[in-house]
Amino acid sequence: MKAVLAAVLSSAIAVVAIPPGIPSESTARSLLSSLTVAPTVNDGTYDRDLFPHWSAVEGNCNAREFVLRRDGDGVTVGNDCYPTAGTWTCPFDGETHSVPSDVSIDHLVPLHNAWMTGASEWTTAEREAFANDVDGPQLWAVTGTTNSQKGSDAPDEWQPPQTNIHCKYAAAWIQVKSTYDLTVSSSEQAALEEMLGRC
Repeated sequence: MKAVLAAVLSSAIAVVAIPPGIPSESTARSLLSSLTVAPTVNDGTYDRDLFPHWSAVEGNCNAREFVLRRDGDGVTVGNDCYPTAGTWTCPFDGETHSVPSDVSIDHLVPLHNAWMTGASEWTTAEREAFANDVDGPQLWAVTGTTNSQKGSDAPDEWQPPQTNIHCKYAAAWIQVKSTYDLTVSSSEQAALEEMLGRC
């Protein structure tokens, strides 16, 4: 009985890390009202390589390694900054992983979505900064399959299966779009407003 209770308690206290810089509901609503609403323009010119990603962000840590260290529980890293131990609980689906290669680093606002909503006009340096932003809520440690299911979808097309993260997800999305002056479509705006209603 004690072993069963310990297992239940252990699973109940899994550490779910949330990236920094997510605004409150009221701030998110204010930011959302100031975003430019415009059609998403997919002209077929997007290429992931236009966003240099997993660049060095601190010492010998690249952005991916930095987020694995930041958002894991009990993480230890080697001299190359790659994790040697730790666990990561995905905020999107609640799954916990202990193998770093099973964890994907999700660009909350996908690179393709950014390209279609303003980033096509940026310099390469600006796109690199966006793709490696560890200071705001743009990079999340998530389950690989869930990240693949999301793909380049905006919130009107995909939302995390864990509904208890929807408020923070929407607020984070709005913050990133506001920080980088990216547009939102009308359906995206409506979906974000709906998600904020679950706060």
